[in-house]
Amino acid sequence: MEYLLHLSELARSSYYYHLHSSAFLDKHIDLVKEVKKLYQRHFGRYGYRRITLALRKELNIAVNFKTIAKIMKQMGLKSKIRVKKYKSYKGEIGKASDNILQRDFTADKPNVKWATDITEFKVKEKKLYLSPIIDLFNGEIISYNLSTSPNYRQILDMLNKGFRKIKNNEKPILHSDQGWQYRLEKYKKKLKDKQIMQSMSRKGNCLDNAIIENFFGVLKSELFYLNEFKSVSQLHSEIRKYIKYYNRDRIRINLNGMSPVEYRTHYFKNIA
Repeated sequence: MEYLLHLSELARSSYYYHLHSSAFLDKHIDLVKEVKKLYQRHFGRYGYRRITLALRKELNIAVNFKTIAKIMKQMGLKSKIRVKKYKSYKGEIGKASDNILQRDFTADKPNVKWATDITEFKVKEKKLYLSPIIDLFNGEIISYNLSTSPNYRQILDMLNKGFRKIKNNEKPILHSDQGWQYRLEKYKKKLKDKQIMQSMSRKGNCLDNAIIENFFGVLKSELFYLNEFKSVSQLHSEIRKYIKYYNRDRIRINLNGMSPVEYRTHYFKNIA
């Protein structure tokens, strides 16, 4: 043994680590196959917590987080990091609204608290801007607009799409940062006419809008930085597909292993 270790220039501790790792994976060979399938199906977007929840939910496999974490570590499978967002603040344009939300990101039913912001993508010196509305109840993207320019028409289209999703008696708070788009009088009037209360983050406090910041981080780490896009139009198409996936298929730990749409459907079934 010592002779073989010397020839291979492998430390004894490394040898036993790989030996034990191999034995552990062999012991859980069927589970390893399912973990690999789920990881590949979600394009490497799931970490060990979501993989565990998916195994329990889809295959009814009783397994704990630690086992899956160990399997994924030894297989070299991990989710990606998150990144920063586009900043839309351009100085004192119009009057800022009060911070009504006050970092209370919880909602006990749909369409009570919404948040919005803009993020920027760059492909071959060209830019694409995404402006979505997210429901704080379940993290669902209610509406969005993709544009090559971050102008008011983009915001207006997003608002109109979002307004079509609410009933006459629903008057959500709509929270944003202090970007110039949200300080325009015509934006404020649009919300007022719909009896929607406007809320704004304090200047320089990105945590005041943490939920949508988190969505942008997830989107970029799970889609944008995992692929090489040849054009803005290609990215446009893939973001549309991703948002559909995010709403309908991507399970969330804080939603009891359900996707945003599943969680909303579950809520309405329980109150019916």
